[in-house]
Amino acid sequence: MQSLLRWSIENSAQDGTTGSEPVVRKDLDPGVIDMILGRPDAELMKEDVALATDDTKSEDERVAALDHLEMLIESIDNANDLVKLKLWEPLHALLTAPSSTLGIKMQTLWVIGTALQNNPSAQDSYLALNPLPTLVSFLTPSPSSTLQTRSKAIYTLSGLLKHNAPAVRALDDPNVDGWARLRDALADPEITVRRKTIFLLNSLLLPTDPSLSSSSASAPSNLHGHAADPSQPVHDNSHAAYIHNPNRASTTELTAFALLTHRILEAVVQALTNPLPFGEDGDIVEPDATFEETGVRYAFEDFFLTSNSLTDVSNLRLLHTYTVLCKAALPDQEKTTVREWVASEKTKEGGKKQLAERWGLDTTELGELLTQLV
Repeated sequence: MQSLLRWSIENSAQDGTTGSEPVVRKDLDPGVIDMILGRPDAELMKEDVALATDDTKSEDERVAALDHLEMLIESIDNANDLVKLKLWEPLHALLTAPSSTLGIKMQTLWVIGTALQNNPSAQDSYLALNPLPTLVSFLTPSPSSTLQTRSKAIYTLSGLLKHNAPAVRALDDPNVDGWARLRDALADPEITVRRKTIFLLNSLLLPTDPSLSSSSASAPSNLHGHAADPSQPVHDNSHAAYIHNPNRASTTELTAFALLTHRILEAVVQALTNPLPFGEDGDIVEPDATFEETGVRYAFEDFFLTSNSLTDVSNLRLLHTYTVLCKAALPDQEKTTVREWVASEKTKEGGKKQLAERWGLDTTELGELLTQLV
């Protein structure tokens, strides 16, 4: 502010001058001009990435740059500028760079995931870099993949996969082995990772239009389920991909098939009826209600992820989505296991109504599920 005040005084008319007399222009401080007008976001984004990829800088400086970049690309226009500015490649390279610490990798995953959220244009640009092998590699617990990095990897995968059938299809690539990695994440030592994984699977399984069965779930021509008019021009924007490829948003059939063929349904049922211990010392063995409810019914974003008693809810929502909304049959073994488990839980709770309340269902929805288990 002092520089701004000094510039104003020095460039104002001096005593004894009149309005008609010219004022001598002095060299302007670029920093002052930046203070007045602000710097373009594109310039700031390039500086952030340059700093984040500079291995001579401290970890704190590089993480701070990525944090600032994440704030900027919350704007969908800025996120789409990552292509024009040629910033996708150096960003993705940070995930495997030898100089990237765990903190830098985690923050990079956060940046990428934010840029991808509800942004088909960014999804396509990033998918062109073949990022899935790198992203799913973070799902395996190891000294180089902490709880924070695994959680952020699922966040990034969620941004890339949601309403993006080409990316979901790429999970089947043998070089990716994505479905197997997601299946294994359902047994992660950290309960938070298990919950986020089941929520991701649920979101991919949900029909674009909930009224559609799995056999017709690919019918909607865009995210909102409205038919595209081929006679109308397609304007270039973030969501034009849904008009160019009407079936792009539907991931239901692909996910339902993968849940069956990659034994993910088996893993969901196992996690529901015979849950692994969790907690700091692995000493909490009771069912987690979030996993239970979501597994039975269907997914809601990151619903209730902070509670330690909510995981089973997630599994139940998934089974409800799979059997009721998608009209897909569980394998006989899993059907029997779930049916017997539900019967046992109903006895403990004192009835169908109490059980439905525990799982966040109404009695009609629970009845729909039970019908599919016969």
